[in-house]
Amino acid sequence: MTGRIEIFATPKRQAESVAEWLLSEMNGSSGDFRVALAGGNTPRLLYELLASAPLNARVPWQRLQLFWGDERFVPYTDRDSNFGMSLATLLRDAPLPVEHVHPMPVTGTPEDAAARYDALLRTVKAQDETRPLFDVVLLGMGADGHTASLLPESPLLDEHERWVAAVDNGRPQARITLTLPAIASSRIVAFLVAGVDKSGAVMDALAGRTALPAARVQSEGKVLWFLDRAAAGPLYHK
Repeated sequence: MTGRIEIFATPKRQAESVAEWLLSEMNGSSGDFRVALAGGNTPRLLYELLASAPLNARVPWQRLQLFWGDERFVPYTDRDSNFGMSLATLLRDAPLPVEHVHPMPVTGTPEDAAARYDALLRTVKAQDETRPLFDVVLLGMGADGHTASLLPESPLLDEHERWVAAVDNGRPQARITLTLPAIASSRIVAFLVAGVDKSGAVMDALAGRTALPAARVQSEGKVLWFLDRAAAGPLYHK
């Protein structure tokens, strides 16, 4: 894996530093800046920081294009919805053009919704084939090494054609997820991982143990790891 590992004493400090890093990436660019957002609990504080003063004044909202890395197949009003979490934290008061917000659909069947999102991403990519699909993909990681909704031993880990697929087993709810080829079409992948329960998976992923989905993630540019002290485990030195 290319890139760097940064370790922070607390989740709050992790979120603050990632927010500054992401703002630097956004404001050092021109044109549309495409971000695939992560769900789960770890990025919640990051989104709240970006949406609040003083950082919200530095976000180039008019250039931002938002996508999602995965979604539970539930209504956006459901407390388990990744888009719903983003709406409550990042987007509720953001001056972001509505046409720049691209949640994963949760109507019809999961397979049909995944195909529609796949088609959307291919349309976006076709606008400029010379650049990656995403500028930044934000990813979390579970204690089992899953990332987005790419689960251990899933056949989707060997998917090469589809960019988006339905996940109908391994979790209580059906899900939709980006596949590894879609994630790899990125300038930067940034993992945000917090919690002592993740430390073993962090070490295994960094060691390249490909039984873990997170260890298979690639990028056209860099793969970065932003860890809190608990997730870093033996990597952390006072």
